[in-house]
Amino acid sequence: MEAKATARTVLLVPRKARLVMNLVRGKSVNEASAILNNMNKKSARLINKVLVSATANAENNLKLDKNNLFIKEAYINDGPILKRHRFGSRSHIDRHDKKTSHITIVVAEKN
Repeated sequence: MEAKATARTVLLVPRKARLVMNLVRGKSVNEASAILNNMNKKSARLINKVLVSATANAENNLKLDKNNLFIKEAYINDGPILKRHRFGSRSHIDRHDKKTSHITIVVAEKN
């Protein structure tokens, strides 16, 4: 049995968030939560929110035990890019892209 949670269009650069996601992929939910709680990064805080949501989905909807759960899949996809403009050098207009991410975590029970 698997439970899934997704956070879409999070204002977070995917390349930076994947560095944090690689630390917790495949670990148990308790261990991953401890790692994310002790990191001082925006991406760790947002990934932890999705992990808590996936865990709650597993507990409430599928009646799984939290202590037996592990992260089966965890990935971050690119979201839409917000295109903004700023003044560049010599009064030129430069484009300043604000990248977004889709965070997805799937938890499953160990056999």
